[in-house]
Amino acid sequence: MKSTALTKIHESLGAKMVPFAGYNMPVSYEGVNAEHETVRNGVGVFDVSHMGEFLAIGERALELLQRVCSNDISKIKVGGAQYNCLPNTEGGIVDDLIVYRIRENEYLLVVNASNIEKDWEWINSHNEFGVELKNISDDYSLLAIQGPKAIEAMQSLTETDLSEIKFYNFEVAPFAGIDHVIISATGYTGSGGFEIYCHNDHAEQLWAKVFEAGKDFGIKPIGLAARDTLRLEMGYCLYGNDIDDTTSPIEAGLGWITKFTKDFVNAEALKAQKENGPERKLVGFELTTRGIPRKDYEIVDADDNVIGVVTSGTMSPSLSKGIGLGYVKTSNAKPDTEIFIKVRNKSIPAKVVKLPFYKA
Repeated sequence: MKSTALTKIHESLGAKMVPFAGYNMPVSYEGVNAEHETVRNGVGVFDVSHMGEFLAIGERALELLQRVCSNDISKIKVGGAQYNCLPNTEGGIVDDLIVYRIRENEYLLVVNASNIEKDWEWINSHNEFGVELKNISDDYSLLAIQGPKAIEAMQSLTETDLSEIKFYNFEVAPFAGIDHVIISATGYTGSGGFEIYCHNDHAEQLWAKVFEAGKDFGIKPIGLAARDTLRLEMGYCLYGNDIDDTTSPIEAGLGWITKFTKDFVNAEALKAQKENGPERKLVGFELTTRGIPRKDYEIVDADDNVIGVVTSGTMSPSLSKGIGLGYVKTSNAKPDTEIFIKVRNKSIPAKVVKLPFYKA
Protein backbone atom coordinates (compact mmCIF):
# COMPACT_ATOMS: atom_id res chain seq x y z
CA MET A 1 0.00 0.00 0.00
CA LYS A 2 1.46 3.34 -1.09
CA SER A 3 1.19 6.52 0.94
CA THR A 4 1.05 10.13 -0.22
CA ALA A 5 3.37 12.77 1.19
CA LEU A 6 0.47 13.84 3.43
CA THR A 7 -0.67 10.48 4.83
CA LYS A 8 0.74 11.15 8.32
CA ILE A 9 -1.13 14.45 8.46
CA HIS A 10 -4.43 12.75 7.59
CA GLU A 11 -3.85 10.14 10.28
CA SER A 12 -3.02 12.84 12.85
CA LEU A 13 -6.32 14.57 11.99
CA GLY A 14 -8.23 11.38 12.74
CA ALA A 15 -9.20 10.64 9.15
CA LYS A 16 -10.76 7.28 8.39
CA MET A 17 -8.16 5.72 6.08
CA VAL A 18 -8.99 3.12 3.41
CA PRO A 19 -7.15 1.37 0.57
CA PHE A 20 -7.94 3.13 -2.73
CA ALA A 21 -6.21 2.46 -6.06
CA GLY A 22 -3.23 1.00 -4.21
CA TYR A 23 -2.90 3.98 -1.86
CA ASN A 24 -3.76 4.54 1.79
CA MET A 25 -6.26 7.41 1.44
CA PRO A 26 -8.58 9.44 3.69
CA VAL A 27 -12.20 8.53 2.96
CA SER A 28 -13.70 10.88 5.57
CA TYR A 29 -12.89 13.11 8.53
CA GLU A 30 -16.15 14.25 10.15
CA GLY A 31 -18.63 12.55 7.83
CA VAL A 32 -19.60 12.65 4.19
CA ASN A 33 -22.63 14.96 4.51
CA ALA A 34 -20.80 17.63 6.52
CA GLU A 35 -17.79 17.51 4.19
CA HIS A 36 -20.03 17.65 1.12
CA GLU A 37 -21.77 20.72 2.54
CA THR A 38 -18.41 22.40 3.25
CA VAL A 39 -17.41 22.18 -0.43
CA ARG A 40 -20.81 23.18 -1.82
CA ASN A 41 -21.02 26.31 0.36
CA GLY A 42 -17.52 27.15 1.54
CA VAL A 43 -14.09 25.67 0.83
CA GLY A 44 -12.57 22.24 1.40
CA VAL A 45 -9.29 20.52 0.59
CA PHE A 46 -8.77 17.06 -0.91
CA ASP A 47 -5.45 15.25 -1.05
CA VAL A 48 -5.58 13.64 -4.49
CA SER A 49 -1.85 13.02 -4.77
CA HIS A 50 -2.55 9.44 -5.80
CA MET A 51 -3.38 10.68 -9.32
CA GLY A 52 -0.79 9.93 -12.01
CA GLU A 53 1.22 12.50 -13.95
CA PHE A 54 3.10 11.98 -17.23
CA LEU A 55 5.10 14.48 -19.27
CA ALA A 56 5.18 14.31 -23.07
CA ILE A 57 8.00 16.44 -24.49
CA GLY A 58 9.22 17.01 -28.03
CA GLU A 59 8.44 18.45 -31.45
CA ARG A 60 6.08 15.56 -32.23
CA ALA A 61 4.35 15.43 -28.84
CA LEU A 62 1.22 16.92 -30.41
CA GLU A 63 1.15 14.13 -33.02
CA LEU A 64 1.39 11.42 -30.36
CA LEU A 65 -1.36 12.93 -28.23
CA GLN A 66 -3.61 13.48 -31.24
CA ARG A 67 -3.21 9.78 -31.96
CA VAL A 68 -4.03 8.43 -28.49
CA CYS A 69 -6.54 11.04 -27.28
CA SER A 70 -10.13 11.47 -28.44
CA ASN A 71 -10.26 15.26 -28.13
CA ASP A 72 -8.49 17.74 -30.41
CA ILE A 73 -5.21 18.48 -28.63
CA SER A 74 -4.33 21.21 -31.17
CA LYS A 75 -7.01 23.39 -29.57
CA ILE A 76 -5.12 23.60 -26.27
CA LYS A 77 -3.16 26.82 -25.89
CA VAL A 78 -0.13 27.13 -23.60
CA GLY A 79 -1.69 27.65 -20.18
CA GLY A 80 -4.79 25.68 -21.13
CA ALA A 81 -6.17 22.29 -20.11
CA GLN A 82 -8.56 19.87 -21.79
CA TYR A 83 -10.67 16.92 -20.66
CA ASN A 84 -9.97 13.82 -22.72
CA CYS A 85 -10.15 10.07 -23.00
CA LEU A 86 -7.86 7.36 -24.37
CA PRO A 87 -9.94 5.13 -26.66
CA ASN A 88 -8.93 1.47 -26.96
CA THR A 89 -9.17 -0.61 -30.13
CA GLU A 90 -12.31 -2.50 -29.02
CA GLY A 91 -14.64 0.48 -28.66
CA GLY A 92 -13.97 1.12 -24.98
CA ILE A 93 -11.92 3.58 -22.94
CA VAL A 94 -8.43 2.96 -21.54
CA ASP A 95 -8.84 5.94 -19.19
CA ASP A 96 -10.11 9.49 -18.94
CA LEU A 97 -7.60 12.24 -18.22
CA ILE A 98 -6.78 15.94 -18.32
CA VAL A 99 -4.12 17.22 -20.72
CA TYR A 100 -2.27 20.45 -19.86
CA ARG A 101 -0.12 22.35 -22.35
CA ILE A 102 2.84 23.53 -20.28
CA ARG A 103 4.96 24.89 -23.14
CA GLU A 104 4.78 24.81 -26.94
CA ASN A 105 6.10 21.23 -27.12
CA GLU A 106 5.48 20.02 -23.57
CA TYR A 107 2.28 18.50 -22.17
CA LEU A 108 1.27 17.21 -18.75
CA LEU A 109 -1.16 14.28 -18.66
CA VAL A 110 -3.03 13.67 -15.41
CA VAL A 111 -4.48 10.15 -15.23
CA ASN A 112 -6.41 8.03 -12.75
CA ALA A 113 -4.40 6.40 -9.96
CA SER A 114 -5.70 2.90 -10.68
CA ASN A 115 -4.65 3.18 -14.33
CA ILE A 116 -1.14 4.65 -14.07
CA GLU A 117 0.68 1.53 -15.23
CA LYS A 118 -1.91 0.65 -17.87
CA ASP A 119 -1.95 4.17 -19.32
CA TRP A 120 1.84 4.40 -19.31
CA GLU A 121 2.15 1.18 -21.31
CA TRP A 122 -0.66 2.19 -23.68
CA ILE A 123 0.78 5.60 -24.55
CA ASN A 124 4.30 4.20 -24.93
CA SER A 125 3.00 1.49 -27.28
CA HIS A 126 1.83 4.25 -29.66
CA ASN A 127 4.96 6.39 -29.40
CA GLU A 128 6.25 6.09 -32.97
CA PHE A 129 7.10 9.79 -32.90
CA GLY A 130 10.24 9.88 -30.76
CA VAL A 131 8.46 11.78 -28.00
CA GLU A 132 10.19 11.90 -24.63
CA LEU A 133 7.80 10.47 -22.04
CA LYS A 134 8.37 10.81 -18.29
CA ASN A 135 6.31 9.19 -15.54
CA ILE A 136 6.56 11.67 -12.64
CA SER A 137 3.62 10.25 -10.67
CA ASP A 138 5.66 9.34 -7.58
CA ASP A 139 7.32 12.76 -7.37
CA TYR A 140 4.36 15.13 -7.26
CA SER A 141 1.53 15.95 -4.88
CA LEU A 142 -1.87 17.36 -5.77
CA LEU A 143 -4.31 19.29 -3.59
CA ALA A 144 -7.83 20.07 -4.82
CA ILE A 145 -9.03 23.25 -3.09
CA GLN A 146 -12.70 23.33 -3.96
CA GLY A 147 -15.73 25.47 -3.20
CA PRO A 148 -17.21 28.93 -3.86
CA LYS A 149 -14.90 30.55 -1.27
CA ALA A 150 -11.70 29.07 -2.76
CA ILE A 151 -10.59 32.19 -4.63
CA GLU A 152 -11.09 34.52 -1.67
CA ALA A 153 -9.54 32.07 0.79
CA MET A 154 -6.41 31.38 -1.27
CA GLN A 155 -5.67 34.80 -2.77
CA SER A 156 -3.27 35.75 0.05
CA LEU A 157 -0.96 32.87 -0.95
CA THR A 158 -0.06 34.23 -4.40
CA GLU A 159 0.42 37.44 -6.35
CA THR A 160 -1.37 35.81 -9.29
CA ASP A 161 -4.94 37.11 -9.54
CA LEU A 162 -6.86 33.86 -8.99
CA SER A 163 -10.12 35.39 -10.22
CA GLU A 164 -8.47 35.90 -13.63
CA ILE A 165 -7.68 32.20 -14.17
CA LYS A 166 -10.51 30.95 -16.36
CA PHE A 167 -12.04 27.49 -16.05
CA TYR A 168 -9.71 24.83 -17.52
CA ASN A 169 -6.78 27.23 -17.58
CA PHE A 170 -3.74 27.37 -15.31
CA GLU A 171 -0.77 29.46 -14.24
CA VAL A 172 2.70 28.31 -13.19
CA ALA A 173 3.56 30.72 -10.39
CA PRO A 174 4.73 31.05 -6.78
CA PHE A 175 2.07 29.84 -4.33
CA ALA A 176 2.28 29.42 -0.55
CA GLY A 177 5.95 30.37 -0.65
CA ILE A 178 6.75 27.65 -3.19
CA ASP A 179 8.08 28.47 -6.67
CA HIS A 180 6.81 26.88 -9.91
CA VAL A 181 3.46 25.61 -8.63
CA ILE A 182 0.74 24.74 -11.13
CA ILE A 183 -2.44 26.59 -10.13
CA SER A 184 -5.19 25.03 -12.22
CA ALA A 185 -8.82 26.20 -12.35
CA THR A 186 -10.11 22.64 -12.56
CA GLY A 187 -11.85 20.20 -10.23
CA TYR A 188 -14.22 17.30 -9.81
CA THR A 189 -16.90 18.90 -7.63
CA GLY A 190 -18.83 21.45 -9.71
CA SER A 191 -18.37 24.11 -7.01
CA GLY A 192 -15.35 25.93 -8.41
CA GLY A 193 -11.84 26.13 -7.03
CA PHE A 194 -8.36 24.99 -7.96
CA GLU A 195 -6.08 22.01 -8.23
CA ILE A 196 -2.54 22.73 -7.02
CA TYR A 197 0.43 20.64 -8.19
CA CYS A 198 3.75 20.74 -6.34
CA HIS A 199 6.77 18.54 -5.69
CA ASN A 200 6.41 16.09 -2.79
CA ASP A 201 9.12 17.95 -0.88
CA HIS A 202 6.78 20.95 -0.57
CA ALA A 203 3.51 19.09 0.11
CA GLU A 204 3.45 19.56 3.89
CA GLN A 205 4.29 23.26 3.54
CA LEU A 206 1.53 23.65 0.97
CA TRP A 207 -1.02 21.91 3.22
CA ALA A 208 -0.08 24.04 6.25
CA LYS A 209 -0.17 27.34 4.35
CA VAL A 210 -3.47 26.51 2.66
CA PHE A 211 -5.17 25.79 5.99
CA GLU A 212 -3.66 28.86 7.59
CA ALA A 213 -4.92 31.07 4.75
CA GLY A 214 -8.36 29.47 4.80
CA LYS A 215 -8.85 29.55 8.56
CA ASP A 216 -11.22 32.53 8.52
CA PHE A 217 -13.23 30.95 5.70
CA GLY A 218 -14.06 27.71 7.55
CA ILE A 219 -11.72 25.58 5.44
CA LYS A 220 -11.76 21.85 6.22
CA PRO A 221 -10.08 18.67 4.97
CA ILE A 222 -12.37 16.55 2.79
CA GLY A 223 -12.23 12.82 2.11
CA LEU A 224 -12.84 10.68 -0.95
CA ALA A 225 -16.42 9.80 0.08
CA ALA A 226 -17.55 13.41 -0.31
CA ARG A 227 -15.54 13.69 -3.52
CA ASP A 228 -17.70 10.90 -4.89
CA THR A 229 -21.06 12.43 -3.86
CA LEU A 230 -19.99 15.84 -5.20
CA ARG A 231 -18.92 14.48 -8.60
CA LEU A 232 -22.03 12.31 -8.86
CA GLU A 233 -24.35 15.26 -8.26
CA MET A 234 -22.67 16.86 -11.29
CA GLY A 235 -23.01 13.71 -13.40
CA TYR A 236 -19.22 13.42 -13.82
CA CYS A 237 -18.03 9.97 -14.86
CA LEU A 238 -15.86 7.87 -12.55
CA TYR A 239 -13.49 5.47 -14.29
CA GLY A 240 -14.15 1.90 -13.20
CA ASN A 241 -17.82 2.69 -12.56
CA ASP A 242 -19.39 4.74 -15.34
CA ILE A 243 -16.69 4.28 -17.97
CA ASP A 244 -14.18 1.48 -18.51
CA ASP A 245 -12.58 -0.73 -21.15
CA THR A 246 -16.03 -1.89 -22.34
CA THR A 247 -17.88 1.45 -22.56
CA SER A 248 -17.48 3.75 -25.54
CA PRO A 249 -17.27 7.55 -25.21
CA ILE A 250 -20.36 7.79 -27.43
CA GLU A 251 -22.40 5.56 -25.10
CA ALA A 252 -21.07 7.45 -22.08
CA GLY A 253 -22.23 10.86 -23.34
CA LEU A 254 -18.64 11.91 -24.05
CA GLY A 255 -19.20 12.68 -27.72
CA TRP A 256 -18.28 16.28 -26.88
CA ILE A 257 -14.68 15.19 -26.23
CA THR A 258 -14.59 12.83 -29.24
CA LYS A 259 -13.53 14.88 -32.27
CA PHE A 260 -13.57 13.28 -35.72
CA THR A 261 -11.72 16.19 -37.31
CA LYS A 262 -8.50 14.18 -36.82
CA ASP A 263 -7.42 10.55 -36.77
CA PHE A 264 -7.09 8.71 -33.47
CA VAL A 265 -7.22 5.16 -32.13
CA ASN A 266 -10.47 3.43 -33.23
CA ALA A 267 -11.87 6.67 -34.68
CA GLU A 268 -13.65 4.98 -37.61
CA ALA A 269 -15.60 2.58 -35.41
CA LEU A 270 -16.58 5.32 -32.97
CA LYS A 271 -17.63 7.60 -35.82
CA ALA A 272 -19.87 4.85 -37.19
CA GLN A 273 -21.38 4.33 -33.74
CA LYS A 274 -22.11 8.03 -33.45
CA GLU A 275 -23.73 8.13 -36.88
CA ASN A 276 -25.80 4.98 -36.35
CA GLY A 277 -26.59 5.64 -32.71
CA PRO A 278 -25.46 3.46 -29.79
CA GLU A 279 -27.65 0.63 -28.48
CA ARG A 280 -27.29 1.89 -24.92
CA LYS A 281 -26.64 5.22 -23.23
CA LEU A 282 -25.41 6.41 -19.86
CA VAL A 283 -28.21 8.37 -18.17
CA GLY A 284 -28.83 10.11 -14.90
CA PHE A 285 -31.85 9.11 -12.85
CA GLU A 286 -33.60 10.17 -9.66
CA LEU A 287 -35.63 7.88 -7.44
CA THR A 288 -39.19 9.16 -7.11
CA THR A 289 -39.66 7.50 -3.72
CA ARG A 290 -37.40 6.59 -0.82
CA GLY A 291 -34.37 4.40 -1.49
CA ILE A 292 -30.68 4.48 -2.36
CA PRO A 293 -29.41 3.09 -5.68
CA ARG A 294 -26.04 1.35 -5.67
CA LYS A 295 -23.54 0.20 -8.29
CA ASP A 296 -24.54 -3.02 -10.12
CA TYR A 297 -28.25 -2.82 -9.19
CA GLU A 298 -30.42 -3.86 -12.14
CA ILE A 299 -32.53 -1.30 -14.00
CA VAL A 300 -35.87 -2.66 -15.24
CA ASP A 301 -38.92 -1.37 -17.10
CA ALA A 302 -42.57 -1.44 -15.95
CA ASP A 303 -42.84 -5.09 -17.07
CA ASP A 304 -39.78 -6.08 -15.02
CA ASN A 305 -37.61 -6.57 -18.12
CA VAL A 306 -33.95 -5.82 -17.43
CA ILE A 307 -32.98 -2.77 -19.51
CA GLY A 308 -29.73 -1.76 -17.87
CA VAL A 309 -27.50 -1.51 -14.81
CA VAL A 310 -26.61 1.15 -12.24
CA THR A 311 -22.97 2.26 -12.45
CA SER A 312 -22.97 4.86 -9.64
CA GLY A 313 -25.55 5.72 -7.00
CA THR A 314 -25.94 7.54 -3.70
CA MET A 315 -28.25 9.56 -1.49
CA SER A 316 -27.63 13.10 -2.69
CA PRO A 317 -26.66 15.33 0.26
CA SER A 318 -27.69 18.47 -1.65
CA LEU A 319 -31.01 17.17 -2.99
CA SER A 320 -31.97 14.68 -0.24
CA LYS A 321 -33.00 12.04 -2.75
CA GLY A 322 -31.53 8.93 -4.31
CA ILE A 323 -29.64 9.65 -7.54
CA GLY A 324 -27.54 7.57 -9.89
CA LEU A 325 -25.98 6.95 -13.26
CA GLY A 326 -26.53 3.85 -15.32
CA TYR A 327 -26.59 2.39 -18.79
CA VAL A 328 -30.01 1.73 -20.32
CA LYS A 329 -31.27 0.79 -23.76
CA THR A 330 -31.37 3.89 -25.94
CA SER A 331 -35.16 3.59 -26.21
CA ASN A 332 -35.35 4.15 -22.43
CA ALA A 333 -32.85 7.03 -22.29
CA LYS A 334 -35.06 10.09 -22.84
CA PRO A 335 -35.54 12.49 -19.90
CA ASP A 336 -38.70 11.83 -17.85
CA THR A 337 -38.80 8.16 -18.93
CA GLU A 338 -40.00 6.02 -16.02
CA ILE A 339 -37.60 3.26 -15.01
CA PHE A 340 -37.26 1.07 -11.93
CA ILE A 341 -34.24 0.20 -9.81
CA LYS A 342 -34.09 -3.26 -8.28
CA VAL A 343 -33.31 -2.81 -4.58
CA ARG A 344 -33.41 -6.10 -2.63
CA ASN A 345 -35.88 -7.61 -5.11
CA LYS A 346 -38.16 -4.57 -4.94
CA SER A 347 -38.67 -2.35 -7.98
CA ILE A 348 -38.17 1.25 -6.83
CA PRO A 349 -39.62 3.80 -9.27
CA ALA A 350 -37.28 6.37 -10.80
CA LYS A 351 -37.17 8.72 -13.75
CA VAL A 352 -34.44 9.62 -16.24
CA VAL A 353 -33.30 13.23 -15.74
CA LYS A 354 -31.08 15.67 -17.58
CA LEU A 355 -27.65 16.12 -16.01
CA PRO A 356 -26.35 17.64 -13.82
CA PHE A 357 -28.52 16.67 -10.85
CA TYR A 358 -27.21 19.65 -8.85
CA LYS A 359 -27.64 23.01 -10.51
CA ALA A 360 -25.60 25.66 -8.73
